[in-house]
Amino acid sequence: MAKSATVNVGPGGKTGVRIVVCGEKGTGKSSLIVTAAADTFPANVPPVLPPTRLPEDFYPDRVPITIIDTSSSMEDRSTVGEELRRADAVVLTYACDRPETLDGLSTFWLPELRRLEVKVPVIVVGCKLDLRDENHQVSLEQVMMPIMQQFREIETCIECSALKQIQIPEVFYYAQKAVLHPTGPLFDQESQALKPRCVSALKRIFILCDLDRDGALSDAELNDFQVKCFNSPLQPSEIVGVKRVVQEKLREGVNERGLTLAGFLFLHALFIEKGRLETTWTVLRKFGYNNDIKLADELIPSASFKRAPDQSVELTNETVEFLRGIFELFDVDNDNTLRPIDVVDLFSTAPESPWDEAPYKDAPEKTALDGLSLDGFLSQWALMTLLDPARSVENLIYTGYPSDPSVATRVTRRRRLDRKKQQSERNVFQCFVFGPKHAGKSALLNSFIGRPFSDDYSSTTEERYSVNVVEHGGIRKTLVLREIPEDGVGKLLSNKESLAACDIAVFVHDSSDATSWKRATELLVEVAGHGEDTGFEVPCLIVAAKDDLDSFPLAIQDSTRVSQDMGIEAPVPISSRLGDFNNIFRRIVSAAEHPHLSIPETEAGKSRKQYHRLINRSLMVVSVGAAVAIVGLAAYRVYAARKNTSSS
Repeated sequence: MAKSATVNVGPGGKTGVRIVVCGEKGTGKSSLIVTAAADTFPANVPPVLPPTRLPEDFYPDRVPITIIDTSSSMEDRSTVGEELRRADAVVLTYACDRPETLDGLSTFWLPELRRLEVKVPVIVVGCKLDLRDENHQVSLEQVMMPIMQQFREIETCIECSALKQIQIPEVFYYAQKAVLHPTGPLFDQESQALKPRCVSALKRIFILCDLDRDGALSDAELNDFQVKCFNSPLQPSEIVGVKRVVQEKLREGVNERGLTLAGFLFLHALFIEKGRLETTWTVLRKFGYNNDIKLADELIPSASFKRAPDQSVELTNETVEFLRGIFELFDVDNDNTLRPIDVVDLFSTAPESPWDEAPYKDAPEKTALDGLSLDGFLSQWALMTLLDPARSVENLIYTGYPSDPSVATRVTRRRRLDRKKQQSERNVFQCFVFGPKHAGKSALLNSFIGRPFSDDYSSTTEERYSVNVVEHGGIRKTLVLREIPEDGVGKLLSNKESLAACDIAVFVHDSSDATSWKRATELLVEVAGHGEDTGFEVPCLIVAAKDDLDSFPLAIQDSTRVSQDMGIEAPVPISSRLGDFNNIFRRIVSAAEHPHLSIPETEAGKSRKQYHRLINRSLMVVSVGAAVAIVGLAAYRVYAARKNTSSS
């Protein structure tokens, strides 16, 4: 059996780096490539070289490099564009003895890269350094600074000579380094500061290494960090030296307990400024970060989220207890509320706060000062776990979850099985809220999270969520209300499995408006029919909102007839204006807990059931007839056998 070749995987999971060299004609592209590969200046080179491969041991990262030469002819521009789009890095050349080729970088080549949407590091290389006029010597920094300020994608500038073999290996080393250890995600060149996401990652790493939680890395903790990241210990003199460098530049970077977070961040900014990006990247990758400064996908246990459409994901009791502890830790003033600044601090070790945007931003109950109670805090986590379990677990890890992430959540039993068992064991129920415009759906969601009633009407055009804890029979359940705009019902039901995630559906209508009632019943029949067709039937409740207004004529008669015909409870009257909700949220939870009840039947569904009963009855008659025939045949055979015996 042939042995498969092993592929060397470099930093960031790279198995190879593809560098495309381009620039004006005669700027030394081909000579640069040949001299780098052969370590000698070529006497003659073809107009365009074939792809050139530098072996994996050419540079310390041990990742092979493929260098692509390109044509300078106008007729080959489309081919050059294709090569540039496939590049990991671009080397742009100009000739040191021809200033017009340098001008061409900012007038053509760099704008062209942007037009082609080539978003990779760019290394600007001045070739033919040996031919520069000695009477017109200008520093590289002075020449390139205006261009680099205009084109931030330029990673490095370097000048070289293929003939004199000056800085040739460095060109492709910097190009490879820019791919394997990119500056962009770590450092803002304009502000000369670490980027927020990099700060968040390094803060988390600092906290993980601060084992005694005293806010500083002791000498022993610093040494453990060094061994973990670089597989070599620090000598006592080296530790003293590191702390001295920090303290000279940043007084608060070191205290009597050791290196502070400020000092830790300062060190990494210093590494980056001095071009030692590989140091910071090594640390980040050792702690599981990818090139986007987010936890690598393989650290998120996606296998544990595999589920049928009618299953959901919840946090385990142990994880909820961990989050209770986190709440207490960040409730610095012990008022049983997390202020917005506390939530920012909580997620300061994550790439960004997951709750800053919809659907989480306005979903939980908040205090007058925008704070979160413990119930609101846990409800947010429950909602995120329901909607996006991978993101929930990822943020658990960012906030210091200490256990195996694969046991942080559990997949619930299938809803179909819940109906057979006549009981749901879920801790989190999702309720779809349907209804026509002006029915009071948003008012219901707002009241659920303690928002005051408002007469100002604003039509809901996008789905929105409200989440809170409901105490029912001494048991606390989390209820998620998902408002479905009237215009979005068709799109929702176009998916066969759209009701699989629904534990219970609520249909809201304006009890003073006969048109609203008619439309709500149409939606009820539509949703119930979809459930019957797909096998994802759900319990349903009707809510008669605006009970403070006069009911429309025949309201009670119509609603009684519809609810009785469909086999569900009579509408529950509520008034959001008066704050009279008739225990509606407990009723919703109760109906969700008993998923075999309150399931509506449409006329089509009843006809289908009747048809199946007739078919089954016919089959039974046929089966009984067949059985009688078989018994009769057996009796005849016995009779015949006896007759033959007696005759003989």
